Amino acid sequence: MAGGFAGGGSGGAEYEGKVTTFVIMTCLVAATGGLLFGYDIGISGGVTSMDEFLLKFFPNVYHKEKALKAGGNQYCKFDDHMLQLFTSSLYLAALVASFAASLTTKTFGRKVSMLTGGLIFLVGAVLNGAAMNLAMLIIGRLLLGIGIGYANQSVPVYLSEMAPPKLRGALNVCFQMAVTIGILIANLVNYGTSHMKKNGWRVSLVLAVVPAIIMTVGAIFLPDTPNSLIDRGQKEKAKTMLQKIRGSNNVDNEFEDLIIASDMSKQVENPWRNILQPRYRPQFTIAVLIPFFQQLTGINVIMFYAPVLFKTLGFGDGAALMTAVITGLVNVFATLISIFTVDRFGRRALFIIGGLIMIVCQVAVGAIIASVFGMNGQGTFSKGLGNGTVGLICIYVAAFAWSWGPLGWLVPSEVFPMEIRSAGQSITVSVNMFFTFVIGQLFLTMLCDMKFGLFFFFAGFVMIMTQFIMFFLPETKGIPIEEVNRIWKNHWFWKKYMPVDDIHA
Repeated sequence: MAGGFAGGGSGGAEYEGKVTTFVIMTCLVAATGGLLFGYDIGISGGVTSMDEFLLKFFPNVYHKEKALKAGGNQYCKFDDHMLQLFTSSLYLAALVASFAASLTTKTFGRKVSMLTGGLIFLVGAVLNGAAMNLAMLIIGRLLLGIGIGYANQSVPVYLSEMAPPKLRGALNVCFQMAVTIGILIANLVNYGTSHMKKNGWRVSLVLAVVPAIIMTVGAIFLPDTPNSLIDRGQKEKAKTMLQKIRGSNNVDNEFEDLIIASDMSKQVENPWRNILQPRYRPQFTIAVLIPFFQQLTGINVIMFYAPVLFKTLGFGDGAALMTAVITGLVNVFATLISIFTVDRFGRRALFIIGGLIMIVCQVAVGAIIASVFGMNGQGTFSKGLGNGTVGLICIYVAAFAWSWGPLGWLVPSEVFPMEIRSAGQSITVSVNMFFTFVIGQLFLTMLCDMKFGLFFFFAGFVMIMTQFIMFFLPETKGIPIEEVNRIWKNHWFWKKYMPVDDIHA
């Protein structure tokens, strides 16, 4: 697979090379790390809607749901803190693990972090499938979280460093593509296991070993990135690898830039302290606000609790799970749009268009739910209104899947200079996991308390974050990874933080 490329943007370094089959295959294998994250996001919502699972671990929720089928406040049907802890505990563990993963990634390389994450996730999946009590279930979830923390810290960095500048967006979005495929597979598995007379939930949970094995075996055979090899003193090996992934022996310019970036990074003794310096204020802000806003879109309301949400809206068990499959399919196909457009139209355009569509859909869904349930949570969806609501939710999911879904991981992974890259990615993962934990832990309670207003709450945040993108995010399309720092120098707001002697700027 050939096709020349050069560093994008005016004033950027131009590198020789072509898009090789080797680099495409390498990035696709690495991106399978997203399957872990996606499968777990999708599987928990379906499992928590299964009667057998609820009766074994959360009997109070089971009996309350059955009682409310005869009438009552539908908003509060699944409100239970321990049930929410089953979903959210994983993300708390991922938050803590991302900091350990940063040290592993920097000291031993990106592939070792991926391998570690896959193995720990594998153990957690086995424990979950064999769980005999709630404590065993939660311990398994915590191990899954550690595995996800390692994978989400290392895979986006690996992809950004390995990909050629002109394809960095598309290849990095493959991570999110793997996440959406994992969600879809989980929804299909849940739909199938829900028809089992016994232990369907166990099958759903233990099948998480499959993506763990794929990532673990894949990581064994993956090469490490030239950036990581240089960072660990293996310069000759790094140059050979760079020549292989670029399909050219003439990589001296790019290799020299990587050496300079590595030398600069070694002068930084404490990246965690240095990332707080004013010169890194733009990157630090992006690392915190992009994942924060990504979770405040409300997407995990759909991804975690889709079957639960659809049952709240009056769908039967099978219909709720099938509707979750439909949203999963939309998620996958819409992510393909991002892969084919992100390096053509840029990050900002996808962010803004996606945000505007999401605002309209959330306001419409909130208005429909308000018209049916009102404040007391009593009412019944007609078939037409129910299908209309599902349609709006699918459009919302599609808008997220080509914008805030993949770009929420891509943009933070490509804006950091090498000296603070591992620390920066850990901050991105930890902020993402913290607010994923908060939403996972509080959503069902918020739905009970805020009712239809919850959808207006998320719409308000999408409005704020779309304006943030418009005013504060510069375009990073096509710029070599070690040259990205110069975008801040020309930005109307961030340029005041850039020191005049910064050679990257």
